[in-house]
Amino acid sequence: MKKITFLELARKVLREENKPLAVEEIWEIAQKKNCEVATKGKTPWRTIGAQIYVDIRDNKDSPFIKIDSKPRKFFLKELASEEVLKKIREKEAKVVGAPAKTKYAEVDLHPLLTYFAYTYMRIYTKTIKHQKSSRKTYAQWLHPDLVGVYFPIGEWTTEVLDFGMVVGSRLAKLYSFEMKKELTFSNIRESFFQAVSNSSWANEGYLVASKMSQDEEFMFELKRLSTSFGIGIIKVDIDDPDSSEILFPAKFKTELDWDTINKLAGENADFKEFIKRIKNDLSSKEVRKEKYDRVHNAEKLKEMIKK
Repeated sequence: MKKITFLELARKVLREENKPLAVEEIWEIAQKKNCEVATKGKTPWRTIGAQIYVDIRDNKDSPFIKIDSKPRKFFLKELASEEVLKKIREKEAKVVGAPAKTKYAEVDLHPLLTYFAYTYMRIYTKTIKHQKSSRKTYAQWLHPDLVGVYFPIGEWTTEVLDFGMVVGSRLAKLYSFEMKKELTFSNIRESFFQAVSNSSWANEGYLVASKMSQDEEFMFELKRLSTSFGIGIIKVDIDDPDSSEILFPAKFKTELDWDTINKLAGENADFKEFIKRIKNDLSSKEVRKEKYDRVHNAEKLKEMIKK
């Protein structure tokens, strides 16, 4: 028997069964029908789901559609009723539309990230104001909204810190944070690659938002981009700052991009001061917290957002 692809298998099963099916059901039925595919792997049903998602996303002539259900099911356009297709078109129009308007501005979310970074990641942050950049036309692609630093001060002895500075070892870890109010299909690619562009110099780069589409396909794409490019994803919670979380961790880069760091310091006064502050804190072996973004408590943050 000729082996077929996963997409061919899914199309065959859905057509023959003539009803929406979850990926696990598609695979179970295919096994009963003795369908052979080119490759199986340990979790073939997940491969089926991933390939259908990608086909729907990238192929405007895809034969597949998603049906709202738990678990998520798939069907074929050619077999779906006009009523089902109309609901799908209406949902897609909402999903790809512009992010919803909010009462708060993007900058209002900075204190939430500062709190989360300091409390749960032991990172001191510094807001980088774009208006201070000498080249404002593409500043948003040059540096992130916030930068951060993790110090070993307090964990290492004075002798070890002195020795590390003499031999030039990495004594601090640098972070880049790109902030968005909301992430949806309408802005995910631009936002993500803005984070990629702005974090090339740092040990770790993150894309941060307070609202994210919960669409299953959107989360699949978000995870794919994070895994492919090493950018972490953080969701800050405006109602409960302590419920903020890292959805996908960033990939740690051992080497800093010194040429880009030098360029950023020359372009933006805030970033230059940030680098200078790190050097001074390491030299004095004492972190001057007041020189970084202020860390408010959780209750204060809730009040600030409500205003």
